[in-house]
Formats: sequence, structure tokens, C-alpha cells
Amino acid sequence: MTLHDSSGRLPQAFTTPGSSSFVDFLAGHAPDLLPGRRPVPAGELQAPHATTIVALAFEGGVVMAGDRRATMGSMIASRHIEKVFPADEFSAVGIAGTAGLAIELVRLFQLELEHYEKIEGSLLSLDGKANRLATMIRGNLGLALQGLAVVPLFAGYDLDRAVGRIFSYDVTGGRYEEHEHHAVGSGSVFARGSLTKRWRPGLDTSTAVRVAVEALVDAADDDSATGGPDRARRIWPVVATVTEAGYLRVPDEDLAAAVDVVENGRRSARREGGAR
Repeated sequence: MTLHDSSGRLPQAFTTPGSSSFVDFLAGHAPDLLPGRRPVPAGELQAPHATTIVALAFEGGVVMAGDRRATMGSMIASRHIEKVFPADEFSAVGIAGTAGLAIELVRLFQLELEHYEKIEGSLLSLDGKANRLATMIRGNLGLALQGLAVVPLFAGYDLDRAVGRIFSYDVTGGRYEEHEHHAVGSGSVFARGSLTKRWRPGLDTSTAVRVAVEALVDAADDDSATGGPDRARRIWPVVATVTEAGYLRVPDEDLAAAVDVVENGRRSARREGGAR
């Protein structure tokens, strides 16, 4: 779709009232721009994959955290990839799966929510956001069947209920609300075990951040595709909180302090175990 005609004006599609969904607009006027509508060359395709994402509810909101490693086969494709993003002011989305497609899906999702707000003059409800993301994932099913799956984790602060909520998905677009905590990606089995052990009702913000960081550290211990904190390179996980104050990325210095607490606790446990 060209952005202007010979007179220099925008096409009529851009000025005709229609759906509040930007994805529906693209599907009707430029479907080739949607990630799931693009043809994929035949044969095996190597692409960087992103893992691992965790999310947990705490008193007043949710925490979402992701490690920084992307892998391509047995190789480390990147040590600096970011996997946790603001979806809008009151929600966050974390990516697992084919990194390039996942990041493009996130950008399209961000635009979808911004477009809705501009057209309708109000924020979409948290359930509405979760449903919109499910529809977008379902549109990527063809690529997922060719091995280019995208499986995000979505969380946000529900302004109506005044609580943090977490949603997971499958490659078909199935949407599932998770309670207390959840993890996705290749290290999710180990991260979930850590979350089950450390999570408890009524966590404050700093403790919830520490629990999320420890879950990623536990995942990195047993999953080669998950990168733990890297002190030498000063690479820390991406961690964000979403509360009634909105999306807030946790500063690196706070993450370094959380890693110190986790590692010091482990050293103390080993010393006590050796003493016995």
C-alpha cells in the first residue's frame, strides 16, 4: 500500500472511519505487512531464539523479568537482547520464541493499543488487551507450524480490579490466566520450580524483584539457553514492575543488589551445610 497518491494526499483508507483495531486495518488494506502473512523460504531456517521470561504477582502489581541471552542452535547469538517491553502504560509483554518475529509482534501490539486509545479516547481493559494479543498470535500460526513460533507472556495492572494479573498463551492463540506466577521459555521448568518455592502472598516490590531474579538465576544454572547475570560485562536481566503508577523498569544498580542478596544467601547455605 502506497502512503500517498499522485497528488501527495494520503489514500482514502487512512481518512475513512473504521475499526479501532490497527491490525484489522492492516489486514484489510496491506495484509502483506502483517508478520503472519509473509511467505517463508523452503528449507531449514536458523534464527535466534529468546528465553526465559518469568512473571509474578505481588502486593500492588506484577513483576516481569527476562534474561538477556538469545541462542541460535548451540551458539549464543546475543548476550544483550531485551525480552521485556512495555505494552502500554499499565501492561508489559515478554517474548519467548523466534526473536525477530517476537520483537516485531511486540511493536505491532504496542501500536495496536496506542491506536485503540487514540480512536476510542480511552484505555482498553486488561482483558481486552490480553484478547487482542491472542488474536495476533493466532495470526502467526502458519509461521509457527514452520518452526517460527512466538509465545509471549503478558501481565499488567487491572485498573478496574486494582490487582496485577498474568496471562500465558500457546502457539494457536489460546489465552490462559495464570495466578500467582508463571514462566515461559526453555528455562521455564526450572524457573517455575524456583517461583513455587520462593513466592508467597503479600510480597512487597523489592522482595518480588528478588524472587524474579532468583528464578532466572535458577533457570540459568540448568538451562544453557538462559543467561544468568554477567558481572564481568555488567549485563543484568531486564526487570519491570507494573502497578497503579504504571510500567517502571528496575534500575541496574537495584538488580545488582538483588543478585548480591541471592548469591550471598547461597554461599551462606553452602557454608552452613558444610559445617554440619
